Amino acid sequence: MPKPQDSSKPDPLAREVDRLLASLAGAGAKTVSNPEPLPSSAPTPRRAPAPARRRTDPARGDLAALWARVALGVVLGVGITQWPYAHACGMGLVQYLGAVVMVLVTGAWIAVAAWSRRHATGHVIALLLILWGIALATYEILPRVGYAALRWTWQC
Repeated sequence: MPKPQDSSKPDPLAREVDRLLASLAGAGAKTVSNPEPLPSSAPTPRRAPAPARRRTDPARGDLAALWARVALGVVLGVGITQWPYAHACGMGLVQYLGAVVMVLVTGAWIAVAAWSRRHATGHVIALLLILWGIALATYEILPRVGYAALRWTWQC
């Protein structure tokens, strides 16, 4: 580390410290009447790093794609309530639970897309869609595992 040159001019940091101490005099801090300059062996202050680039707003096409995903998820979430096939047991139940899993996957897909585009409304809708998928799954699974008062079966 190279030695800095000893100069006769006062250190600007010492003046700043003295000024701050003087402003604290009323708060009980003692001021120094004849401050000695700080040794100039202190490292030179570095420049602050450049601020990170802010993400630009998503393009119009990105928002259109996000809202298309949201519409797909909402249609799937609402449409599954009108499931046209029997799903009380057997293969129909497996197919229905597969569709419920697709509701959950669609909600997660939308949530990731909305999060990366910093779109709060789309993200909230995605989380509601995930919650709806969990509710549909629990309605079918809990009676079959013995949690509910009625006991349903997996096989017909």
